[in-house]
Amino acid sequence: MKSMTQDELKTLVGQAALQYVVPGEIVGVGTGSTVNKFIDALATIKHSIVGAVSSSTASTARLQALGIPVFDANEVGELAVYIDGADEIDGRGYMIKGGGAALTREKIVAAQSRQFVCIADESKLVQTLGAFALPVEVIPMATQRLMRQFAAMGGVASVRMKDGAPLVTDNGQHLLDVTGLCISEPLAFESQVNQWPGVVTVGVFAHQKAQVCLLGTASGVRVIAY
Repeated sequence: MKSMTQDELKTLVGQAALQYVVPGEIVGVGTGSTVNKFIDALATIKHSIVGAVSSSTASTARLQALGIPVFDANEVGELAVYIDGADEIDGRGYMIKGGGAALTREKIVAAQSRQFVCIADESKLVQTLGAFALPVEVIPMATQRLMRQFAAMGGVASVRMKDGAPLVTDNGQHLLDVTGLCISEPLAFESQVNQWPGVVTVGVFAHQKAQVCLLGTASGVRVIAY
């Protein structure tokens, strides 16, 4: 059997996630390359759902281009399911997210949803979070102080750049990417960093963790329930 590319694995899990979409409901939709595969798959059953709540302007544009109505989070109540990718996921369903710069809105939609289904290829499954640079959305005036706070933890923080200037999120803020961390206690870590003045959101998803992970592997989709 020919081994699948990372892109093919993403397509596989994107399609597998359709079974978690509840007909007649509004679905929460994340952001990123794996989610783009899910959005493409979602378009094939768009007439069975009311629409979507999206975690980014990029996902909103893709959903609308495929004829899927997008609702503001404030217009709807609880969502049945939120489907999103991860930069890392561990054996407990805790994740690092934010590689696509949408972590704050992703966490908001995840908190609004009864179930978080993570879709990822097997390269994202880790023993301990932290090998992937941890994204942290910050208010710009706090940047240097927050970089020093991460340094005191043993982390190295840098401002995410785009076209020679700090990247600006959909919320008008900046992002730090922090390397050198080993996050063995994600719940405590998330709570701690979220308390630092100037942090909008830290990209550890422990309080809004995945209940299910659809992992794309060479032998097909592996379903992990937490």
